[in-house]
Amino acid sequence: MTETAGPTPGRNPAWRLLARHLVFPLAAGALCVLGFAPFYFFAAPIIGLALLFAAWRHSGSPRQALLSGFTFGLGYFLAGVSWVFVSMHTYGGMPAIMAAIATFAFCAYLAMFPALAGWLAVRLAPAPRSIARVMAAAASFTLLEWVRGWFLTGFPWIAIGASQVPASPLAGYAPYIGMYGVTLVVCGCAALAMLPRRWVWQGIAGIVALFIAGALLRSIEWTRPAGPPVKVALLQGDVPQQLKWEEAIRTATLDAYRDMIFATDARVAILPEAAVPAFFDQLPPQYIQALRDHAAAKQQDILVGTPERVPPGRNADDTKFYNSLLRLGADGATPVFRKHHLVPFGEFVPLGFRWFVDAMHIPMGDFDRGTPDQPPLPAGGTRWGVAICYEDIFGEELVQQLPAAQAFVNVSNDAWFGESLAADQHLQSSQARALETGRWVVRSTNTGASAAIDPKGRVVSRLPPFKAGTLVAEVVPMDGMTPYARWGNVPAVVLSLVLLVAARRLRT
Repeated sequence: MTETAGPTPGRNPAWRLLARHLVFPLAAGALCVLGFAPFYFFAAPIIGLALLFAAWRHSGSPRQALLSGFTFGLGYFLAGVSWVFVSMHTYGGMPAIMAAIATFAFCAYLAMFPALAGWLAVRLAPAPRSIARVMAAAASFTLLEWVRGWFLTGFPWIAIGASQVPASPLAGYAPYIGMYGVTLVVCGCAALAMLPRRWVWQGIAGIVALFIAGALLRSIEWTRPAGPPVKVALLQGDVPQQLKWEEAIRTATLDAYRDMIFATDARVAILPEAAVPAFFDQLPPQYIQALRDHAAAKQQDILVGTPERVPPGRNADDTKFYNSLLRLGADGATPVFRKHHLVPFGEFVPLGFRWFVDAMHIPMGDFDRGTPDQPPLPAGGTRWGVAICYEDIFGEELVQQLPAAQAFVNVSNDAWFGESLAADQHLQSSQARALETGRWVVRSTNTGASAAIDPKGRVVSRLPPFKAGTLVAEVVPMDGMTPYARWGNVPAVVLSLVLLVAARRLRT
């Protein structure tokens, strides 16, 4: 009798399917996070997406591609944005188990976008291992990432395109087609790597061409200096989030920021988001007057991040509450920018979720929106476009302040996320905005990352995290409009749709 060997796990199609459509996509999603700050390994997302597209290329049904896309998304977002657990548990006071469940649910929601991209790619290009399939994969992934950026107010955090900023040659596409356009180019490189074997050399040539073109595009200048440099002081108070709103800390915080302002001779002094731990009208009048007198004497403009209520008046039902950045100027005026794009659960309460905000114990968690068409803030002879907190991850909204804005200022308080990846990822988003707009971007934050970024998206200088300090930088006001500033996300979306239509019609 001849004895036959039983099946081994390595030869079992079930194991191969499990690895290809679950294990590899999960690892590929986590790998992509290495492309973002503080790692800046810009090749990682190309490799990770190539692994995902390999799974989609072999998918036998849209449902199978949906599953592998969802698994990729879980790996991507659990590795990339699980810092929301820190916000909810460490600083929000939510029980650890409940915060972990909420974090997983949030990441699972975000994972639905690459899942739907996989379903769409296989649905439109049913032939496996085809050029049409990988073309549809690149286009559908980009399109669904764009949808993630606006659906239900949007959450475009760690958009793939931002992983190429600032060093990758592919970042050269940013002033033309924005971060979603760069996402499409990154997906294009991953798709070219997954072409059928008979097209392998064409795929390599295509990847090389995309990198060369991106490098050449970086040399083109779309903006120009509009005046002499402006000396700016970025103040980082390093006030612990768990102590920030305590009465005993308030006076010490106010005194510390006043002393930092008085110590700098910069033309513009910038305080972080909600640096003032009270409504502006609650501050001691003598404190405000001291800042005004200093501004007048030193010809200095002071930008103050503060909660604001308007009016503070008699009928509480008519009072509006804003997350604001206002200027105490040498001219005695007090122009203000009020945050428009609010953070769900942190700054406004979505319908039916009041219980969630109460569980997090977030103070002042229900702000009003500023108008979307606010003019730039004048300070130091420069017109400053403003983004408060995560408003600067929405490039299509920031460009609405152009061409009037000559530079951008972002004030943030990422202390909510502790010593996680959040602050560095947020900094990289500001670097992306600098590239897209051809403007300097300065960031004043409570605990980091406070930094000055040039129009090429390079960090010129920054303060170490979790240390109080003042960063002084020379910022050049800029005029001119990049193509992205004129057209926004339209070219990236149109290109993605054109590729999807072409993939649908292509039969190879």
